[in-house]
Amino acid sequence: MRKALLFALLIAIAGGVKAQTADTAYAPINTEIYTVVEKSPEFPGGYEGLIQYLAVSIQYPEQAKADGIEGTVSVTFVIEPDGTTSSRRVLRSPHEALSQEALRVVREMPRWKPGRQRGKKVRVQYTLPINFQLH
Repeated sequence: MRKALLFALLIAIAGGVKAQTADTAYAPINTEIYTVVEKSPEFPGGYEGLIQYLAVSIQYPEQAKADGIEGTVSVTFVIEPDGTTSSRRVLRSPHEALSQEALRVVREMPRWKPGRQRGKKVRVQYTLPINFQLH
């Protein structure tokens, strides 16, 4: 009888510990990066705001200007749930100086309105072509 009572007490304690562990466990952070979402991220002021930002912010690199280099730099980055950009990288570029300037402009962007999936803010992959033209 004593062993049965001790066994029952041990099971009750073990069950309580298990329940406590489950209640206090942290939920994993959603690190999934979406490429297609129900509501796409939006730059402040929309597409027109993005074009305006790029026009004002881009400083044509002197080296590229002197060499007469023009072209499009494709930059990909992640728009985080807080609207910041991360994981910025160049996919293709006609010149390293243009790549560096495109990355600088993306890094210094104001916060975006984040993308949403099933009503929740999510991480969204975004690719932006930035055109460099000499006038």
